[in-house]
Amino acid sequence: AVDESELLTVPDGWKEPAFTREDNPKGLLEESSFATLFPKYREVYLKECWPLVQKALGEHYVNAVLDLIEGSMTVTTTKKTFDPYAIIRARDLIKLLARSVPFEQAVRILQDDVACDIIKIGSLVRKRETFIKRRARLLGPKGSTLKALELLTNCYIMVQGNTVSALGPFSGLKEVRKVVLDTMKNIHPIYNIKTLMIKRELAKDPELRTQSWERFLPKFKRKNLKKRKEPKKKNTKKEYTPFPPPQPESQIDKELASGEYFLKERQKKRKQMEEIKAKQADAIKRRQEERNKAFIPPKEKPVVKTKKASTEKKIDIEAIKEKVKNAKKKKLGALPEEEVKLKMAADEKKKKKK
Repeated sequence: AVDESELLTVPDGWKEPAFTREDNPKGLLEESSFATLFPKYREVYLKECWPLVQKALGEHYVNAVLDLIEGSMTVTTTKKTFDPYAIIRARDLIKLLARSVPFEQAVRILQDDVACDIIKIGSLVRKRETFIKRRARLLGPKGSTLKALELLTNCYIMVQGNTVSALGPFSGLKEVRKVVLDTMKNIHPIYNIKTLMIKRELAKDPELRTQSWERFLPKFKRKNLKKRKEPKKKNTKKEYTPFPPPQPESQIDKELASGEYFLKERQKKRKQMEEIKAKQADAIKRRQEERNKAFIPPKEKPVVKTKKASTEKKIDIEAIKEKVKNAKKKKLGALPEEEVKLKMAADEKKKKKK
Protein backbone atom coordinates (compact mmCIF):
# COMPACT_ATOMS: atom_id res chain seq x y z
CA ALA A 1 0.00 0.00 0.00
CA VAL A 2 1.24 3.49 -0.88
CA ASP A 3 0.45 6.57 1.20
CA GLU A 4 -1.57 9.14 -0.70
CA SER A 5 0.65 11.90 0.74
CA GLU A 6 3.63 10.48 -1.22
CA LEU A 7 1.75 10.55 -4.54
CA LEU A 8 1.92 13.58 -6.84
CA THR A 9 -1.62 14.64 -7.66
CA VAL A 10 -2.83 17.11 -10.28
CA PRO A 11 -5.49 19.50 -8.99
CA ASP A 12 -8.88 19.45 -10.72
CA GLY A 13 -9.25 21.88 -13.61
CA TRP A 14 -5.49 22.45 -13.98
CA LYS A 15 -4.22 23.07 -17.50
CA GLU A 16 -0.70 23.43 -18.84
CA PRO A 17 -0.04 27.04 -19.87
CA ALA A 18 -0.08 27.71 -23.62
CA PHE A 19 3.18 28.06 -25.58
CA THR A 20 3.60 31.77 -26.46
CA ARG A 21 6.12 33.92 -28.36
CA GLU A 22 7.78 34.88 -25.08
CA ASP A 23 8.87 31.22 -24.67
CA ASN A 24 10.70 31.30 -28.02
CA PRO A 25 11.29 34.97 -29.03
CA LYS A 26 13.99 34.25 -31.67
CA GLY A 27 11.86 31.79 -33.66
CA LEU A 28 13.13 28.80 -35.69
CA LEU A 29 16.52 28.53 -37.40
CA GLU A 30 15.46 26.49 -40.45
CA GLU A 31 12.35 25.97 -42.52
CA SER A 32 10.51 22.63 -42.20
CA SER A 33 7.88 21.21 -44.54
CA PHE A 34 5.66 18.14 -44.91
CA ALA A 35 3.62 16.96 -47.88
CA THR A 36 0.97 14.27 -48.33
CA LEU A 37 -1.04 12.95 -51.25
CA PHE A 38 -4.84 12.79 -51.28
CA PRO A 39 -7.25 10.63 -53.36
CA LYS A 40 -9.12 12.03 -56.37
CA TYR A 41 -12.56 11.90 -54.68
CA ARG A 42 -11.36 14.35 -51.95
CA GLU A 43 -10.39 17.05 -54.45
CA VAL A 44 -13.76 18.85 -54.53
CA TYR A 45 -14.11 18.95 -50.74
CA LEU A 46 -10.52 20.14 -50.17
CA LYS A 47 -10.93 22.85 -52.79
CA GLU A 48 -13.98 24.20 -50.91
CA CYS A 49 -12.51 24.10 -47.38
CA TRP A 50 -8.91 25.10 -48.23
CA PRO A 51 -9.37 28.81 -47.34
CA LEU A 52 -10.49 27.71 -43.85
CA VAL A 53 -7.41 25.47 -43.55
CA GLN A 54 -5.10 28.36 -44.52
CA LYS A 55 -6.81 30.65 -42.01
CA ALA A 56 -6.49 28.09 -39.15
CA LEU A 57 -2.79 27.43 -39.92
CA GLY A 58 -2.12 31.15 -40.46
CA GLU A 59 -2.83 31.76 -36.76
CA HIS A 60 0.23 29.56 -36.02
CA TYR A 61 2.25 31.20 -38.85
CA VAL A 62 2.31 28.04 -41.02
CA ASN A 63 1.80 28.19 -44.79
CA ALA A 64 -0.39 25.63 -46.58
CA VAL A 65 -0.37 24.91 -50.35
CA LEU A 66 -2.88 22.75 -52.28
CA ASP A 67 -1.58 21.29 -55.55
CA LEU A 68 -4.49 19.91 -57.59
CA ILE A 69 -2.25 18.84 -60.50
CA GLU A 70 -0.06 16.53 -58.39
CA GLY A 71 -2.86 15.82 -55.90
CA SER A 72 -0.84 16.83 -52.83
CA MET A 73 -1.01 19.12 -49.79
CA THR A 74 2.09 20.83 -48.39
CA VAL A 75 2.65 22.72 -45.11
CA THR A 76 5.77 24.78 -44.36
CA THR A 77 7.02 26.96 -41.51
CA THR A 78 7.78 30.68 -41.90
CA LYS A 79 10.12 33.18 -40.27
CA LYS A 80 7.36 34.21 -37.87
CA THR A 81 6.70 30.62 -36.63
CA PHE A 82 7.70 30.43 -32.94
CA ASP A 83 6.10 27.12 -31.89
CA PRO A 84 8.34 24.21 -33.08
CA TYR A 85 5.50 21.68 -32.64
CA ALA A 86 3.09 23.64 -34.87
CA ILE A 87 4.47 22.02 -38.05
CA ILE A 88 3.83 18.52 -36.59
CA ARG A 89 0.23 19.47 -35.87
CA ALA A 90 -0.12 20.91 -39.39
CA ARG A 91 1.25 17.64 -40.82
CA ASP A 92 -1.36 15.66 -38.82
CA LEU A 93 -4.09 18.04 -40.03
CA ILE A 94 -3.41 17.41 -43.74
CA LYS A 95 -3.11 13.65 -43.07
CA LEU A 96 -6.56 13.62 -41.46
CA LEU A 97 -8.04 15.65 -44.30
CA ALA A 98 -6.62 13.13 -46.79
CA ARG A 99 -8.25 10.28 -44.78
CA SER A 100 -11.79 11.74 -45.27
CA VAL A 101 -12.01 13.38 -41.80
CA PRO A 102 -14.17 16.55 -42.07
CA PHE A 103 -12.44 19.90 -41.50
CA GLU A 104 -14.59 20.72 -38.42
CA GLN A 105 -13.09 17.72 -36.62
CA ALA A 106 -9.58 17.76 -38.13
CA VAL A 107 -8.93 21.39 -37.07
CA ARG A 108 -9.13 20.30 -33.40
CA ILE A 109 -5.63 18.77 -33.80
CA LEU A 110 -4.21 22.30 -33.46
CA GLN A 111 -5.27 22.32 -29.78
CA ASP A 112 -2.71 21.38 -27.10
CA ASP A 113 -4.69 18.57 -25.42
CA VAL A 114 -5.76 16.83 -28.68
CA ALA A 115 -3.76 14.24 -30.62
CA CYS A 116 -4.48 11.89 -33.52
CA ASP A 117 -3.75 8.29 -34.43
CA ILE A 118 -4.10 6.66 -37.86
CA ILE A 119 -4.38 2.87 -37.42
CA LYS A 120 -3.62 0.72 -40.48
CA ILE A 121 -5.89 -2.35 -40.50
CA GLY A 122 -5.61 -3.47 -44.13
CA SER A 123 -2.75 -5.93 -43.58
CA LEU A 124 -4.05 -7.48 -40.32
CA VAL A 125 -6.45 -9.94 -42.01
CA ARG A 126 -5.58 -12.13 -44.99
CA LYS A 127 -8.98 -12.75 -46.59
CA ARG A 128 -10.77 -9.72 -48.02
CA GLU A 129 -14.24 -11.06 -47.09
CA THR A 130 -13.20 -11.61 -43.45
CA PHE A 131 -11.66 -8.13 -43.32
CA ILE A 132 -14.92 -6.50 -44.54
CA LYS A 133 -16.97 -8.42 -41.95
CA ARG A 134 -14.69 -7.43 -39.06
CA ARG A 135 -14.59 -3.81 -40.19
CA ALA A 136 -18.41 -3.80 -40.27
CA ARG A 137 -18.41 -5.33 -36.77
CA LEU A 138 -16.38 -2.34 -35.58
CA LEU A 139 -19.04 0.03 -36.95
CA GLY A 140 -21.97 -1.99 -35.53
CA PRO A 141 -25.63 -1.84 -36.60
CA LYS A 142 -26.29 1.71 -37.87
CA GLY A 143 -22.93 2.82 -36.37
CA SER A 144 -24.05 2.13 -32.76
CA THR A 145 -20.84 0.33 -31.68
CA LEU A 146 -18.65 3.14 -33.04
CA LYS A 147 -20.82 5.77 -31.34
CA ALA A 148 -20.56 3.97 -27.97
CA LEU A 149 -16.77 3.81 -28.37
CA GLU A 150 -16.63 7.54 -29.15
CA LEU A 151 -18.65 8.40 -26.02
CA LEU A 152 -16.49 6.24 -23.74
CA THR A 153 -13.11 7.44 -25.08
CA ASN A 154 -14.05 11.09 -25.89
CA CYS A 155 -12.53 10.60 -29.34
CA TYR A 156 -13.75 11.14 -32.89
CA ILE A 157 -13.31 7.92 -34.92
CA MET A 158 -13.46 7.65 -38.71
CA VAL A 159 -13.34 4.23 -40.43
CA GLN A 160 -12.30 4.72 -44.05
CA GLY A 161 -10.92 2.06 -46.39
CA ASN A 162 -7.89 0.31 -44.88
CA THR A 163 -7.36 2.79 -42.02
CA VAL A 164 -9.08 4.01 -38.86
CA SER A 165 -8.49 7.67 -37.97
CA ALA A 166 -8.95 8.68 -34.33
CA LEU A 167 -8.83 12.19 -32.86
CA GLY A 168 -8.95 13.00 -29.15
CA PRO A 169 -7.01 12.87 -25.85
CA PHE A 170 -4.01 10.54 -25.46
CA SER A 171 -5.72 8.21 -22.96
CA GLY A 172 -8.69 7.77 -25.30
CA LEU A 173 -6.48 7.09 -28.34
CA LYS A 174 -4.75 4.28 -26.45
CA GLU A 175 -8.10 2.56 -25.77
CA VAL A 176 -9.29 3.10 -29.37
CA ARG A 177 -6.17 1.43 -30.80
CA LYS A 178 -6.61 -1.56 -28.46
CA VAL A 179 -10.28 -2.03 -29.43
CA VAL A 180 -9.58 -1.72 -33.17
CA LEU A 181 -6.69 -4.22 -33.12
CA ASP A 182 -8.69 -6.69 -30.98
CA THR A 183 -11.62 -6.47 -33.41
CA MET A 184 -9.31 -7.35 -36.30
CA LYS A 185 -8.09 -10.33 -34.21
CA ASN A 186 -11.69 -11.63 -34.03
CA ILE A 187 -12.48 -10.32 -30.50
CA HIS A 188 -15.88 -8.63 -30.49
CA PRO A 189 -15.71 -4.90 -29.55
CA ILE A 190 -18.62 -5.27 -27.07
CA TYR A 191 -16.25 -6.99 -24.59
CA ASN A 192 -13.86 -4.03 -24.60
CA ILE A 193 -16.79 -1.58 -24.40
CA LYS A 194 -18.07 -3.34 -21.25
CA THR A 195 -14.59 -3.06 -19.68
CA LEU A 196 -14.41 0.67 -20.54
CA MET A 197 -17.84 1.27 -18.96
CA ILE A 198 -16.72 -0.38 -15.71
CA LYS A 199 -13.46 1.62 -15.68
CA ARG A 200 -15.42 4.83 -16.19
CA GLU A 201 -17.56 4.11 -13.10
CA LEU A 202 -14.54 3.05 -11.01
CA ALA A 203 -12.68 6.28 -11.86
CA LYS A 204 -15.43 8.28 -10.13
CA ASP A 205 -14.62 6.69 -6.74
CA PRO A 206 -11.61 8.45 -5.09
CA GLU A 207 -11.00 5.52 -2.68
CA LEU A 208 -10.29 3.11 -5.56
CA ARG A 209 -7.71 5.44 -7.14
CA THR A 210 -4.72 3.71 -5.49
CA GLN A 211 -6.13 0.16 -5.70
CA SER A 212 -5.95 -2.47 -8.41
CA TRP A 213 -9.08 -2.82 -10.57
CA GLU A 214 -8.43 -6.40 -11.69
CA ARG A 215 -11.12 -7.85 -9.39
CA PHE A 216 -13.80 -5.56 -10.89
CA LEU A 217 -12.98 -6.05 -14.57
CA PRO A 218 -14.64 -8.98 -16.38
CA LYS A 219 -12.55 -11.85 -17.73
CA PHE A 220 -13.93 -13.15 -20.99
CA LYS A 221 -13.06 -16.65 -22.16
CA ARG A 222 -13.76 -18.26 -25.51
CA LYS A 223 -16.44 -20.91 -25.05
CA ASN A 224 -17.20 -21.91 -28.62
CA LEU A 225 -13.78 -23.23 -29.56
CA LYS A 226 -14.28 -26.38 -31.59
CA LYS A 227 -11.73 -29.15 -31.52
CA ARG A 228 -10.12 -29.91 -34.81
CA LYS A 229 -11.91 -32.76 -36.53
CA GLU A 230 -9.71 -35.79 -36.95
CA PRO A 231 -9.99 -37.61 -40.27
CA LYS A 232 -11.63 -41.04 -40.30
CA LYS A 233 -8.78 -42.55 -42.29
CA LYS A 234 -5.41 -41.57 -40.93
CA ASN A 235 -2.59 -41.87 -43.42
CA THR A 236 0.31 -43.41 -41.55
CA LYS A 237 3.71 -43.22 -43.18
CA LYS A 238 5.30 -46.57 -43.80
CA GLU A 239 8.85 -47.24 -42.71
CA TYR A 240 11.37 -46.61 -45.42
CA THR A 241 13.00 -49.71 -46.85
CA PRO A 242 15.54 -49.74 -49.67
CA PHE A 243 14.05 -52.94 -51.12
CA PRO A 244 11.12 -52.76 -53.55
CA PRO A 245 7.74 -54.28 -52.53
CA PRO A 246 7.16 -57.96 -53.48
CA GLN A 247 5.56 -58.54 -56.89
CA PRO A 248 1.84 -59.44 -56.61
CA GLU A 249 0.84 -63.01 -57.56
CA SER A 250 -0.72 -63.46 -60.98
CA GLN A 251 -3.77 -65.65 -61.71
CA ILE A 252 -1.53 -68.45 -63.03
CA ASP A 253 0.55 -68.43 -59.84
CA LYS A 254 -2.62 -68.77 -57.74
CA GLU A 255 -3.83 -71.70 -59.92
CA LEU A 256 -0.45 -73.40 -59.64
CA ALA A 257 -0.52 -73.05 -55.83
CA SER A 258 -4.05 -74.55 -55.57
CA GLY A 259 -3.46 -77.24 -58.24
CA GLU A 260 -6.20 -75.99 -60.60
CA TYR A 261 -3.70 -75.28 -63.34
CA PHE A 262 -3.18 -79.00 -63.99
CA LEU A 263 -6.90 -79.80 -64.23
CA LYS A 264 -8.66 -80.29 -67.57
CA GLU A 265 -11.19 -77.82 -68.93
CA ARG A 266 -14.15 -80.09 -68.06
CA GLN A 267 -12.91 -80.58 -64.51
CA LYS A 268 -12.47 -76.83 -64.04
CA LYS A 269 -16.02 -76.11 -65.22
CA ARG A 270 -17.40 -78.89 -63.01
CA LYS A 271 -15.58 -77.46 -59.98
CA GLN A 272 -16.93 -73.95 -60.69
CA MET A 273 -20.49 -75.29 -61.01
CA GLU A 274 -20.14 -77.17 -57.71
CA GLU A 275 -18.99 -74.00 -55.94
CA ILE A 276 -21.92 -72.02 -57.44
CA LYS A 277 -24.43 -74.71 -56.37
CA ALA A 278 -22.97 -74.80 -52.84
CA LYS A 279 -23.37 -70.99 -52.57
CA GLN A 280 -26.94 -71.20 -53.87
CA ALA A 281 -27.80 -73.94 -51.36
CA ASP A 282 -26.46 -71.82 -48.48
CA ALA A 283 -28.47 -68.79 -49.66
CA ILE A 284 -31.70 -70.91 -49.97
CA LYS A 285 -31.15 -72.34 -46.48
CA ARG A 286 -30.68 -68.86 -44.93
CA ARG A 287 -33.77 -67.51 -46.73
CA GLN A 288 -35.87 -70.46 -45.54
CA GLU A 289 -34.77 -69.92 -41.93
CA GLU A 290 -35.85 -66.28 -42.08
CA ARG A 291 -39.26 -67.26 -43.48
CA ASN A 292 -39.79 -69.94 -40.78
CA LYS A 293 -39.19 -67.38 -38.03
CA ALA A 294 -42.74 -66.03 -38.56
CA PHE A 295 -44.24 -69.48 -37.80
CA ILE A 296 -42.36 -70.07 -34.53
CA PRO A 297 -44.87 -69.55 -31.67
CA PRO A 298 -43.88 -67.11 -28.94
CA LYS A 299 -43.18 -68.34 -25.44
CA GLU A 300 -46.30 -68.38 -23.27
CA LYS A 301 -46.26 -66.73 -19.88
CA PRO A 302 -46.69 -69.05 -16.89
CA VAL A 303 -50.27 -69.24 -15.50
CA VAL A 304 -50.61 -67.54 -12.13
CA LYS A 305 -53.10 -69.38 -9.83
CA THR A 306 -55.64 -67.08 -8.16
CA LYS A 307 -55.94 -67.38 -4.41
CA LYS A 308 -59.31 -68.48 -3.10
CA ALA A 309 -61.22 -66.00 -1.01
CA SER A 310 -60.74 -66.72 2.68
CA THR A 311 -63.92 -67.78 4.56
CA GLU A 312 -62.48 -67.11 7.97
CA LYS A 313 -64.80 -64.16 8.70
CA LYS A 314 -68.09 -65.24 10.33
CA ILE A 315 -71.36 -63.90 8.89
CA ASP A 316 -73.56 -62.04 11.43
CA ILE A 317 -77.04 -63.53 10.67
CA GLU A 318 -78.89 -61.47 13.31
CA ALA A 319 -77.72 -58.14 11.83
CA ILE A 320 -78.96 -59.21 8.37
CA LYS A 321 -82.43 -60.12 9.83
CA GLU A 322 -82.77 -56.64 11.39
CA LYS A 323 -81.93 -54.95 8.07
CA VAL A 324 -84.64 -57.00 6.31
CA LYS A 325 -87.28 -56.07 8.93
CA ASN A 326 -86.47 -52.35 8.59
CA ALA A 327 -86.72 -52.60 4.82
CA LYS A 328 -90.19 -54.16 5.01
CA LYS A 329 -91.49 -51.32 7.20
CA LYS A 330 -90.47 -48.71 4.61
CA LYS A 331 -93.25 -47.97 2.07
CA LEU A 332 -92.12 -47.75 -1.49
CA GLY A 333 -93.95 -45.93 -4.33
CA ALA A 334 -96.93 -43.49 -4.11
CA LEU A 335 -99.43 -43.46 -1.18
CA PRO A 336 -102.93 -45.01 -1.68
CA GLU A 337 -105.92 -42.64 -2.40
CA GLU A 338 -107.50 -42.98 1.05
CA GLU A 339 -104.33 -42.00 2.88
CA VAL A 340 -103.85 -39.01 0.57
CA LYS A 341 -107.40 -37.73 1.28
CA LEU A 342 -106.89 -38.10 5.08
CA LYS A 343 -103.62 -36.22 4.90
CA MET A 344 -105.17 -33.36 2.90
CA ALA A 345 -108.09 -33.05 5.39
CA ALA A 346 -105.66 -32.86 8.32
CA ASP A 347 -103.71 -30.08 6.62
CA GLU A 348 -106.90 -28.03 6.04
CA LYS A 349 -107.86 -28.29 9.72
CA LYS A 350 -104.43 -26.99 10.74
CA LYS A 351 -104.81 -23.97 8.43
CA LYS A 352 -108.27 -23.10 9.84
CA LYS A 353 -106.96 -23.21 13.42
CA LYS A 354 -104.19 -20.75 12.48
